[in-house]
Amino acid sequence: MGDNSFSRLWVKLFNKKNYNNYKYNLNQKKKLNYYNQNIDKDIKDISRKLEHKKSLSFLHSGHLGDIIYSLPLIKELSKNYECNFYLQVNKKMDVKYENHPSGDVMINQKTAELTLPLLKNQKFINSAKIYQNEEIDIDLDLFRKVPINVSFHSIRWYSHLTGTPINMLEPFLDVEGHSDFKDKIVIMRSPRYRNQYINYQFLNNVKNIVCIGLETEYEDLKKDIPNLEFYDCKDFLEMAKIIKSSKFFLGNLCFSYSIAEGLKVPRLLEACPDFPVVFPIGGEAYDFYHQIHFEKYFKKLNY
Repeated sequence: MGDNSFSRLWVKLFNKKNYNNYKYNLNQKKKLNYYNQNIDKDIKDISRKLEHKKSLSFLHSGHLGDIIYSLPLIKELSKNYECNFYLQVNKKMDVKYENHPSGDVMINQKTAELTLPLLKNQKFINSAKIYQNEEIDIDLDLFRKVPINVSFHSIRWYSHLTGTPINMLEPFLDVEGHSDFKDKIVIMRSPRYRNQYINYQFLNNVKNIVCIGLETEYEDLKKDIPNLEFYDCKDFLEMAKIIKSSKFFLGNLCFSYSIAEGLKVPRLLEACPDFPVVFPIGGEAYDFYHQIHFEKYFKKLNY
């Protein structure tokens, strides 16, 4: 098909199949050109650094869950490299997210400071700091620029940047427990990525559930779970310790769930029908799309 605008209009109106094929091929060509001009050199540069360096610096600007899901890659690479992790704060988001904890940026200064204690607690990370224009070897934000559909699995976003196989059955976070929460069911339900087909009302008589999210999230959940308790974590290391000690963790696609996944504790995920990038791997864990399965798995974990 030529570039004549009249010819394109004619085909669009009277031969939709050919027009759709034309649009598809044009889009694929654009993505290929973009990849060759902007991505290929970065992937090759990462490969060269992996061949020649013994110390690697990583940069990540968020979101919070995305930061946690990049850690399996760093843990694997730490077997052969000294790994240093930098958080870039106040990077503007390209799309608008309602109720985002850092406002209109991926991760703000306050949230980064809450995250650092958890990162510094990981033995496979040599150092963890807020980015101050240090030299970076691997920009983990590169996955956002690659012209692929990211709705496949968060951890693999990073694995594909370096060509590094990862054993996702193993924990990729390590913390001590928090004895005060040993018999508690810990819950967090972010207002984003919810499953509209389920509700939490069947938990209205359960008395050992504690919410570790924002106070607004707690107030929302309390409408369905009157006996719900609230605990305000001082930082995300304490949050991880609470999840580590819990009877099990219940939540949707949120930052706390990424911690539960990293610890491989017993966990129950409210799967998001619109963005299925996270699912349980390893340990005693379940995800659900339907109410009847939600209640079945909850009962199984709450023995």
